[in-house]
Amino acid sequence: MAVRREFSAGGVVLRRLRGEWHVAAIKPGGRRVWALPKGIVDGDEGPATTARREVLEETGVDARVVEKLGDIRYAYMFRGERVFKIVSFYLMRYSRGRLGNVAPGHRHEVDAVQWVPLADAPKMLAYGGERDMVKRAQERIAALEPL
Repeated sequence: MAVRREFSAGGVVLRRLRGEWHVAAIKPGGRRVWALPKGIVDGDEGPATTARREVLEETGVDARVVEKLGDIRYAYMFRGERVFKIVSFYLMRYSRGRLGNVAPGHRHEVDAVQWVPLADAPKMLAYGGERDMVKRAQERIAALEPL
């Protein structure tokens, strides 16, 4: 059986609100779960650039990359084909924009967007690998202060 490889990138976007760190979370279109913004690496685009683009497309905010947090690796079946996927996640800092101001061409991808207190995010996010990335971000904040 042939194995297809897929590469994606996403962001753990942090913003300080009322003195507390928050992370941007999305509810992907047609799903009942909360996740981090991410998407397929396009052509010659590097993963950090993909992460910035996907964050903007899926949340409506622009963020700058601080550093790479790590990779999540997993396999799944799609239409009878085994897919091996790697998702690179980046620690990102909010720059500008309004959360939820998603461009019309991307609104079908996301049902909801919200700032979640960083301390609550590991309990709220559906996927274990993404919860781990948020925990890594929590660990890095003290070392990187100020972002």
